[in-house]
Amino acid sequence: MASSRLTERRWFPWAAWVLAGLAALAVAFFIEARAGGVRLTAARMTTVDTVGYQPPPATSPKGGPTAGKIVTLPHAPAPLFAPAVEASPQRIATRVTWYSLSVPPLPDDGRQLYLYVPRWKSDGSLAIYADGRLVHQSHANLQWNGSNEPLMISLPRTDVSHPPRVVDIRLQHVRGIGGAFSSVWIGTYRQLAPRYTMREILQVQLSSFASFAFLATGVFAFFVWLSRRGEPIYLLYFLTSVVVFVRMLHTFVGVHPLIVSDAWFGWLTVISPYWMIIVLHLFVAELHGVRQRWLTGAALLNGGVWTVATLPGLVDPTLFSAPVYINLLILGLVVAFNGVRQSIRSRSRDAMLLSLWCLITVMVGVYDLGLQQNLVNIESVFLSNFTGVGFTLLFWYIMFSRYIEALETATQAKADLARRLAQREAELAVSYDRLREVERRELLHQERQRLMQDMHDGLGSTLVGALRAFEGDRGAELDTVGILRGCIDDLKLTIDSMEPVETDLLLLLATLRFRLQPRLEAAGVKLIWDAGEVPPLEWLDQRHALHILRILQEAIANVLKHSGARALTVSVRAEDDTVLVRVQDNGRGFDPTTLPSGGRGLANQLSRAEAIGAVLRWEPSDRGSSLALALPVRKG
Repeated sequence: MASSRLTERRWFPWAAWVLAGLAALAVAFFIEARAGGVRLTAARMTTVDTVGYQPPPATSPKGGPTAGKIVTLPHAPAPLFAPAVEASPQRIATRVTWYSLSVPPLPDDGRQLYLYVPRWKSDGSLAIYADGRLVHQSHANLQWNGSNEPLMISLPRTDVSHPPRVVDIRLQHVRGIGGAFSSVWIGTYRQLAPRYTMREILQVQLSSFASFAFLATGVFAFFVWLSRRGEPIYLLYFLTSVVVFVRMLHTFVGVHPLIVSDAWFGWLTVISPYWMIIVLHLFVAELHGVRQRWLTGAALLNGGVWTVATLPGLVDPTLFSAPVYINLLILGLVVAFNGVRQSIRSRSRDAMLLSLWCLITVMVGVYDLGLQQNLVNIESVFLSNFTGVGFTLLFWYIMFSRYIEALETATQAKADLARRLAQREAELAVSYDRLREVERRELLHQERQRLMQDMHDGLGSTLVGALRAFEGDRGAELDTVGILRGCIDDLKLTIDSMEPVETDLLLLLATLRFRLQPRLEAAGVKLIWDAGEVPPLEWLDQRHALHILRILQEAIANVLKHSGARALTVSVRAEDDTVLVRVQDNGRGFDPTTLPSGGRGLANQLSRAEAIGAVLRWEPSDRGSSLALALPVRKG
């Protein structure tokens, strides 16, 4: 990919996005400050060690607020580094933690009261009791050890006039790594709904919407790639959307049982960051156009090893928790810094933005790991939710930029093509004018050559012959008038052949009749003209017309000189694919085979007929002679 073109793009309004994010946070803090309700931060905690998971009882144990030790909410004990975990949920060492909260006297105006829990962490189940009665229970996924969805439930009244006085919380979790609970809010819907809504949007809805939207555009990119296999960036876009969706699943599922087992869902949650790093590295490499086989191979090998090593049921996953996260942090930093370095070298702005966001995501991952391990206040929000949204926006921007660049390239190419086409048309117009001029000159030259040749062979030959006769002893014997008439006839035929005949043979023969009829009448020969309908001759032009006129002129001249005929008939008929022109007289016939070899008249006629593709034949008889000229309608 040409990085130089990428650097020419205008900066996307990132400042607008940042300002929009800050404005959203300001609105969230404002709503939080204006919201009401009573916050409960003190509870008495008791624990009971169990094996496996049991459904919560219908009522809470007796003792209430007076039993157990006092703890401050949110309560999040530090998890053990490597607790023992059985593969079967029925044999897992679990613990039930009870939190008992005393509800202070509240102003009772008869409105419904609600209980709001920002966050809670458990890999088992959560049960909430109001004055000893079970009012709610939720499920959390084993191996993930937490629920990201806030909780708001209605609290039933114990009697007509008093709200609940005691709220008991039951958490069942894996012994040593689960069991943490935030503070609790009690109030009316109007007081708690703003807090719940903002938490729901920030913790769940925002990431789920971005993940689904990213996946939808990724599917579209996949179909684009199917038609454009030579552009792998669309396939990488699709793979990235799938991996980001899998990575963000834990942010909006888990309250209800899943289709897959808890173990497999936990494996997907833990291993998906490796796949995300790999596809992001490949996508960034595609952007800046630098292939790094060693780093790509190392990332694939690293991700493949940990993918297999952490498969459920293969090895105890608690033995790998720390190495997995440490290795993931190192791999993410290496890939992110490498992307930044290569983006600087190639001056690829998109690759730089994506690499910097990868680096930010790795740092955010450290914070989220601290939140997961209860090192950060559990009422905080996983920041990777927002980095996932950022990846969605970034990839949309990158593909949008490519789309705009493609449009600009197509527009520029269209403009260049139009400009070159106009230039080529101008060049062709000049070339066409030159060719027409050359063709005109060539036609003039050919016409001059033809006229010179015809005048040389016809008029010139006759004049030269007469001149030699006059210079000799036979000058007195010559028919001077006849010779001059023949010269004039030759000149007229040459002039007539220059007229456009437009494939019309009858028009050409009519011109011949007009020229020769006065001469025939002067010689006492009656001309009988019999011309029928004939098709046009597509090949008939000025050059061919002169050959036809010469052939017929010679035939009529022979009749006048040798036959002694008193009548001459010229007929024109169409027969099959030919047009037959026949010149017939009533004089003395002759046999062409008995003529002296020195005569050139008949030979010239035959050569002219052959030049135009016609057939010439003589038909002698006792009552005269007949010459037939067969002209083809069209030439093969």
